[in-house]
Amino acid sequence: MSATANRIETYEDFVKVHGYLLAASGLPQSLHRQLFQKLLSDSFDGGLHFQIEPTEDGRQRRLVLTSDSMPENSDVFLIDHAWTFRLSEASKQLREVPGLAERMASIMCVDTDLNSSSEGNQVLSEGDVKRSVLEVLENEISEANGNVRWLELEELDMDNETLSSLGLSAKCPGLFALSLCGNKIDNVEVVVQEVSKFKNLRALWLNNNPVVQNRGNELEKKVLQELPNLEIYNSKFTSNFGEWALGFCGGVYDKVNPGSIDLPDRPLQQVTDLDLSDRCIQNLINKAFTPFQLPCLSYLNLRGNPLEETSVGDLLYVLKNFPSLQSLEVDIPGPLGESALEILESLPNLSILNGVNASKIFETEKHVVDSVIQPRLPEWSADEPLADRVINAMWLYLMTYRLADEEKIDETSVLYVMDELGSALRHSDEPNFRVAPFLFMPEGTVASAVSFCILWPIKNIEKGYECTRDYLFGIGEDKQRSARLTAWFHTPEKYFIREYEKHRKNLQAKSLTSPSMESCPTKSLNDSESRTLRVYSDIPQVEELLTRPEFVFTTDPKDADIIWTGEQVDEDMKKATGITDYQFINQFPYEACIVMKHHLAETVQKALGSPEWMQPTYNLETHLSQLIGDYCVRKRDGLNNLWILKPWNMARTIDTTVTDNLSAIIRLMETGPKICQKYIEHPALFKGKKFDIRYIVLLRSLNPLEIFLSDTFWVRLANNQYSLDKHSFF
Repeated sequence: MSATANRIETYEDFVKVHGYLLAASGLPQSLHRQLFQKLLSDSFDGGLHFQIEPTEDGRQRRLVLTSDSMPENSDVFLIDHAWTFRLSEASKQLREVPGLAERMASIMCVDTDLNSSSEGNQVLSEGDVKRSVLEVLENEISEANGNVRWLELEELDMDNETLSSLGLSAKCPGLFALSLCGNKIDNVEVVVQEVSKFKNLRALWLNNNPVVQNRGNELEKKVLQELPNLEIYNSKFTSNFGEWALGFCGGVYDKVNPGSIDLPDRPLQQVTDLDLSDRCIQNLINKAFTPFQLPCLSYLNLRGNPLEETSVGDLLYVLKNFPSLQSLEVDIPGPLGESALEILESLPNLSILNGVNASKIFETEKHVVDSVIQPRLPEWSADEPLADRVINAMWLYLMTYRLADEEKIDETSVLYVMDELGSALRHSDEPNFRVAPFLFMPEGTVASAVSFCILWPIKNIEKGYECTRDYLFGIGEDKQRSARLTAWFHTPEKYFIREYEKHRKNLQAKSLTSPSMESCPTKSLNDSESRTLRVYSDIPQVEELLTRPEFVFTTDPKDADIIWTGEQVDEDMKKATGITDYQFINQFPYEACIVMKHHLAETVQKALGSPEWMQPTYNLETHLSQLIGDYCVRKRDGLNNLWILKPWNMARTIDTTVTDNLSAIIRLMETGPKICQKYIEHPALFKGKKFDIRYIVLLRSLNPLEIFLSDTFWVRLANNQYSLDKHSFF
């Protein structure tokens, strides 16, 4: 790639400098000029076309198109990198960089219990509370020109007395929706007395009030008795739900358009997407949920609802008759079926089930198509520091690249988290967008490079649809795609456990039939009697230090008795240089079987099965399913689940990681091929510190065993006390 010393200002220079990067990104050529213009003007215009929405009870986000439509390959958007780091630096940066942990926690949705700010803990006087509530109420009445139908009085420290004194029924007689979330109301009678005056109320939210926490069942029973038209109570559907509740979930009704007593004829006829997840629905069949009322419905989410078994048959019958329904999300196993195949057989009109193309499910009949059913959400405790939460959750969001040159060929990978917009893109096997990293060099040099991601539509997409990407773009089943999806989704553990158990039995069987050592002739330099031995070497230290008179150097390897080289001597090299089997070489034939970690593990397992002296070891490129099964068994049985990941052929702990996070193990495959080995959690210690002793051993013969041991050896002692505290893993 050529470069210019001046700042890039023309499209021609941009393509000249970035040609390889543009080709590698996969961005269509028709968008190259548009990308250049946005890079040049530093234009982040995604906010004009997309909206970020919470999902999974606020524990995830999704990205939705707000433009009327976006054709395939019609635009390209810049996505900033909110955090770029090397893994060894992650914990330290989160602790020391101001605001970083807070932003990452927000992006990764692990900050949801941080509402107890110093401002929120201020104690207001009774008079201040009432004045504050009245101000909000008056503003609401003013904005609605006296006809308030949707009222939100949230987190105002309102108590029972304040609620009773407001006279809401007189000021807002036509209320359709009332939210009193996050206040201090704790009296059932007061709540029932006030809300029962709104006979047309369709939705009532009392979440995060003491009265719900302490007397929730009693309150719910009395409220539903007094409000026969109520369709949504504390975010859940009541048994009386109908067109208004479905319209609320379908985006028809909100604060701007709360509806009226006389709903229009067929108010749901334009609804295309309907998210009914976690609404406590027991029976979905009623006069509002029909193909006639929802003729355009194409996407339906029913996750997290305890549907009654007696209603499932009717529901499946109704779902078959929705003319536009193509995509469905449900729990698997769940009320509609035990597997993806079973559900698709019941609903043959579906083209996508839980984000997976239906034809792909039928073609492969893979158990793991169910893996995308339940997303893997981060877990944390209320007292856990933000930095620790982020470290645990970041594996669901990280992406990676590696910058290397001839001097840093083994440089560790760079990890990064996309900004809020990019991180809201969820996975789909049939995505409508693609994301690729891109390095912009405004001055034509790597030193001036700034890293971005670029986003562009690869399918036609309409307003209101979720924007998705393929987290494993370019990775098929030949590279263990279904197993790798376990990093983001709860895949069926039973399958992986079966694979692990078969693998373990095979190793145990080999352990019982280990081959005996066969004798083989060993060549001897003693045959040369007293003649001088010719040595070829490309290693300066050998030429410098080998000064004994029995040896002389030659510059041609084919003339040497001994070849001591740093290059790999293989059959091709032998043919090219004239090296024969009668010469002595400082390498074992096929020595990769012991000097590369994955080959060493395979060699031991093929010869000895699973000897006690070797920890369980898996080549992640070939045995990921078995590793997942082993991990699941250990988790089930309450055993230690700490693992160490090592690159196949690197040294000095480069790209080596210790973790107990399954998502981390799988995602770290992206930084290069690795083995994953059970970590020895109780090693031998010297005064509480890890140590090792390094010897140099020259193997002369296997049978009989003959070795030479150098009298120089090294004892190495760790700097720090050994600990299994997770902060020490880095």
